[in-house]
Amino acid sequence: MGCVVAKVAVSKAVYAIDKPYDYLVPAALEDRLRPGMRVLVPFGAGNRGSDGIVLALHQQESGGGLKAVTAALDEEPVLDRHGLQMALWMRERYFCTVYDAVKAMLPAGLYYALRDCVKLTADREVAYEASQGSVAATKLVEMLLVWDGQGEMEQIRAGFGPKDPAPAIRYLVERGAAEIVTSAQRGVGDKTEKLAVLAMPSEEAMALVTPRRKTAPLRYSVTELLCQLGAASAKELCYFTGASMPTIKSLEKSGILTLEQQEVFRRVQLDDVPPKPLPQLNEEQQAALEGLDRLCRAEKPAVALLYGVTGSGKTQVYIRLIQQVLDRGGSAMVLVPEIALTPQLLRVFAAHFGQEIAVLHSSLPAGERYDEWKRARSGKARVVIGTRSAVFAPLRNLSLLILDEEQEGSYKSENTPRYHARDVAKYRCVQENALLVLGSATPAVETMYSAREGVYHQFTLTQRYNQKALPQVHIVDLKEELREGNGGAISGLLAREIGDNLTRGEQTILLLNRRGASRMVSCGECGEVPQCPRCSVKLTYHSANGRLMCHYCGFSQPLPHACPACGGKLNFIGVGTQRVQEELEERFPGVEVLRMDSDTVTAAHSHEKILEQFRSGKAPILLGTQMVAKGLDFENVTLVGVVLADQSLFMDDFRAGERTFSLLTQVVGRAGRGEKTGRAVIQTFTPDHDVIRFAARQDYEHFYQQEIQLRRLRREPPFRDVFVLTASGPEETGVLRCCVKLRQALEGALAHLNQEWELLGPAPAAVAKVNNRYRYRLTLSTKNCRGVRELLGRLIAQAHQDRENRGISVYGDLNPY
Repeated sequence: MGCVVAKVAVSKAVYAIDKPYDYLVPAALEDRLRPGMRVLVPFGAGNRGSDGIVLALHQQESGGGLKAVTAALDEEPVLDRHGLQMALWMRERYFCTVYDAVKAMLPAGLYYALRDCVKLTADREVAYEASQGSVAATKLVEMLLVWDGQGEMEQIRAGFGPKDPAPAIRYLVERGAAEIVTSAQRGVGDKTEKLAVLAMPSEEAMALVTPRRKTAPLRYSVTELLCQLGAASAKELCYFTGASMPTIKSLEKSGILTLEQQEVFRRVQLDDVPPKPLPQLNEEQQAALEGLDRLCRAEKPAVALLYGVTGSGKTQVYIRLIQQVLDRGGSAMVLVPEIALTPQLLRVFAAHFGQEIAVLHSSLPAGERYDEWKRARSGKARVVIGTRSAVFAPLRNLSLLILDEEQEGSYKSENTPRYHARDVAKYRCVQENALLVLGSATPAVETMYSAREGVYHQFTLTQRYNQKALPQVHIVDLKEELREGNGGAISGLLAREIGDNLTRGEQTILLLNRRGASRMVSCGECGEVPQCPRCSVKLTYHSANGRLMCHYCGFSQPLPHACPACGGKLNFIGVGTQRVQEELEERFPGVEVLRMDSDTVTAAHSHEKILEQFRSGKAPILLGTQMVAKGLDFENVTLVGVVLADQSLFMDDFRAGERTFSLLTQVVGRAGRGEKTGRAVIQTFTPDHDVIRFAARQDYEHFYQQEIQLRRLRREPPFRDVFVLTASGPEETGVLRCCVKLRQALEGALAHLNQEWELLGPAPAAVAKVNNRYRYRLTLSTKNCRGVRELLGRLIAQAHQDRENRGISVYGDLNPY
C-alpha cells in the first residue's frame, strides 16, 4: 500500500546543508497533515528535536530508513501554496534557508520555542545501576528522581552550576536509562474569553430571578442585561452590572445561561474616528485614479509609479483606489517606510474603512500582531497597513499593493533574509495578478528609469492638492556663520524664523539625522578620542544620561572628567539631536521641544504619543532624525529647518546623493501643507553642491538626469546589480584568508560567465569591527541572473563547510543599502 512521506524544510539546517528532508508521516497524522503546516522532527546524528515546515507530501513504496515526524505543531496550514512558493523564491534570491524565509513571513507570536527535556526510561534501581562509574550521571539521576523522573535542560544546567551536564546526559542515554524529549510551545497563544449565552427564553429567565430581586439584585441585573443582549462576554456583564464571576457561575448552575469559550482579537486601539466621505479629487488626481483603476481591473499584473510633488494628494488617490478595489470584493495593502507614519495614516484610513483595517509593524506587542495577522488571513480585515514586514500579510484576494515613499532604504531588511519589500511586493503581485503602486515625490533612480523605459506605467501629479506653492527655501552657509562667531547648531536666520513662528502660534519641524549630543569627544591636549573597545568606531556622547555610547553594539561608559590618557580637558565635536534640543531650550526659554529619535522612541506606541502631542499643538517644535522627514501631515507646520544637510552627502555609498536629495526634498515638503504658506531653511557647509541646490528647488528632473548619467558611467544600478559577500569572525587574519579564497574561487568561475562583471576586494567593511567580530567583503558588479545567484550560493555553502573557516560566517546581499 505504501506510505506517506513529507518533504520538510528544517529549522536547524544551516544554509550549507539546507534542502528538503524526507520524513515518514505516522498513520495518526496522515489524514490531517498538509503542506504549509509546521511539524516537530528529529534532526542530525543526535536526533535532537527541530521544528520545520512541510513543503510537500507524496506516496512512495517504502519508508525504510526514514525518520518519522514526531508531531504536528499546527491545526491548519500557516502558509498556503503561494506562501510556500515565495519562501523557495526568497531562498534562491536572498541566500537564506527556506525556514529563514518562513520565519520572516510569519508573526512572532506563531514561533515555537523548543524545549529539551531529559526523561528517565528506567525505574529507580536500574537508573542508579546504569549511572555507576560516573559521579555526574549519579547526580543527574538523583536530580531527575526528585523532579518526578524528568527535568528541562534549563533546570539541569542550573543544578550542575558551572559544570557541563552534557557528558552525564550522554552517559545515561547511551546506557538506555534516559532519553531526550523535545516539546514545542508557541510564543503567543490564542486569546479567549468567557461568553455568557442565554440558555432559555427571556421570559422564563426573568420569571426565575424576579421573585428574589431584592435579596439577589446582582443576579437580577445580569439576567436582565443578558435578556436584552442574548449573549455577552462575562467580563462585560460584570463591568456593567457590578457583579462578579461567582454570580455568573451561580446563574450557570441555575440553567439560566451557559458559559462558552470565545476567541477574541487583541486589537490596535483605534480612536473613535468619525467616518468621512470619500475625498474629492482634482483633475490630475482623477486622471491618475482612472488610469490606475484600469490597470487594477486588467487580468494581468502590473507596476505603476505615482510620481507627485510633496503635498500633491497621493493619499487621496490611494483611498479612492482602495475603495474601488473593496467594492469589487478584493483586498488591499499599504506599506509605509517608518513606524512613526503608521498612526497618522491609520487615522486617515480608519475614517474611510473602519474595522476592515489591520495594522502590522514590529512595534506592536506580539499578541496584537498575531491577532491582526489572523484577522487578515480569515478575511475579517481587507486592508492592511504596515511597515516592511507587512508585505507578507496573508490577505485573501489581494488586488492592490501600495508602497508609499518607495525610495526609502528602510524597505530593505538588514537581517537574514535580506529582502527588499519592493521586490517581494512585485513577486506577490505577479503571483496574485495584482497591481503594485509605487508612490513617491522622489522616486528611486531605478524606479524612475524603469518608468522612463516603459517597464512601469507612470502617472504624475505636478501640483499641490490645495493649489498652494511649494515652500520658499533659504540656504544658509555654515562657514559664514562660523566667521560671524556663531558656532552653535542653529544659524541666525533659522533662529529668527523659529522666533517668528512662535509669535504667530505656528509650528516648526527640525531635522538632524544624528542622535546623541556630540559626534565624539576629543582631548584638546593629546588628541585622544574615546573608542568602543568592541567596535572600530568612536563613542558618541549622550548628554541625557552623561555617557559615551556606541551606536553599533550598545557599549556605554560614563563620560570621564578629564582625558584618561593625559588628564587634559575634553572637547565636544559635532552635534546630535540632544545638543540641538538643549540649544533650542536655551534660546527659547519655556518653549517645549519634542525630540523624536531612536533614544526617545523605544517602547511600543511612544512615537504615537510624541506625534499626538505635536498634532494637538501642545508643543511648537518637533526635532528629530529622518523619521520626522517623511509622510507627516500637520496643517500648522509652516517652517522646516535642516540643521546639517551634509550629514549623509559624503557617505561611502553610491546612493549618498540620492538619499540626501530625497531626505531634503521630503522634509522641506512637510511645510505649508495647510492654508498657510510654508518656508524652509537648509543649513550646509557646501551651499553650492548640486544635490543641495536641486533639493532646495524641489527639482527632481535635473537631479535624475545628472544621477542617471553617473550611474551609467560607474556601471551601478539600474545598469548592473551589486552583490556583496561579507565574511565576519573573531580573528581578522582568518576572515581575510576566507575572503581571499572566496575571491580566487569566484574569479575562476566568473571567467566562464557569458556577461560583463567587475570584482572588488577583499576590503574591510565601512565599520571593520562590530562587537568583537571583524568584517571583510567582496563586491561583485554584474547583471543579476539565476546563474550568478546559484554560483554565489554554492560558494557561500562551500565556505561554511570549509573547516578552516570555523567560527566565520559568510553571507550574501543583493544591492545592499
